[in-house]
Amino acid sequence: MVGRLLIASSALLALGACGDTSASEDSGIEVRSAEQNRLFELSAIDRDITMRRAILAAGYPCDRVERSGFVAKYENTDMWTATCSDTRRWAIFVGADDSAQVRYCPDVEATEGLPACEITQLDTEGIEPELTPVEPGSNEPYPEEGNSESSAN
Repeated sequence: MVGRLLIASSALLALGACGDTSASEDSGIEVRSAEQNRLFELSAIDRDITMRRAILAAGYPCDRVERSGFVAKYENTDMWTATCSDTRRWAIFVGADDSAQVRYCPDVEATEGLPACEITQLDTEGIEPELTPVEPGSNEPYPEEGNSESSAN
């Protein structure tokens, strides 16, 4: 008797779970990770290196990223794009769980509903890295002119 009651109760609960689910609309809450936000703060060269690492980790070839930038938010990911020195363009989707999905841009652009691999922010094209001159044989930058600590040879 108790077993039949449990089965009947379970069936009613299961049926109660069915029905109109439209009440659970998007609440507007966005989950983001610190790493997703940090991508926006990286220098151009560091972002290019990060994109290259994501491409390589996905098993694709990329000797050097020559251009990268933010494309758009897509569903619950940030979409970035990177162009490698072999001219292949990649879409990198970064999730709030810090996962990265890498897709070939021509495939992404052929898929209905996905954004085109067009950079909208933080384009690294033409940005030369700012390098500090280093004294030969040293890992330290040249001493500042007029600095009392500069060594005389």
